[in-house]
Amino acid sequence: MIPAIEGSEVPPLGWRLVLGLGNPGADYAGTRHNVGFDTLDLCAIRLGLTWQREQNVLLAEIPEARCTLVKPLTYMNRSGVALRQSWLHYELSDPSQIFVITDDFHLPLGGLRIRAEGSPGGHNGLASIEEQLGCQEYPRLRIGVGEPGRNSVEFVLTTFSAAEKDVIEETLMTSSWIVEDWVKGVSLEDLQAQYNRRKPQAGSTGE
Repeated sequence: MIPAIEGSEVPPLGWRLVLGLGNPGADYAGTRHNVGFDTLDLCAIRLGLTWQREQNVLLAEIPEARCTLVKPLTYMNRSGVALRQSWLHYELSDPSQIFVITDDFHLPLGGLRIRAEGSPGGHNGLASIEEQLGCQEYPRLRIGVGEPGRNSVEFVLTTFSAAEKDVIEETLMTSSWIVEDWVKGVSLEDLQAQYNRRKPQAGSTGE
């Protein structure tokens, strides 16, 4: 379990982490399981950030916002190990200081759901994070990647089809805006009101 910093209280605007879940390596690039990575990549490009490797993670710091984008290199099932490393490095003290971006095959393709807490729902990356935190109360954005059918393990490791391209591109761009708003300090309640949806709005684009 991740320890709290001894004698500390939760700072209202202390250093924060955005953890985008995924698997490292070319074999997993563009897969449904990697939408967390893809969301942070869009943020990094738009903000002109550079990724730096630190042991089990890739980091892109936003010093003026006291926030760091984090991509675990531990593979999905050990995402909590990467979180623990960054948690201790930045001396975090409360789960509200992290924002996790993850895929969700329980949501239709293009669906977005921001929550302040919740169960892993069968997601091994979230289960690993919960194991390290010792709780389920941490902010997260779930990105709908479509219905898996009978084999969810194989499904999340597939890439998106040509027919799904426009929807997922818009969804990832919108997800990156959500991350930027959270980094700026927009409340979860306001993010939920603006962005939560079961499917993309008709005619929406990533521009």
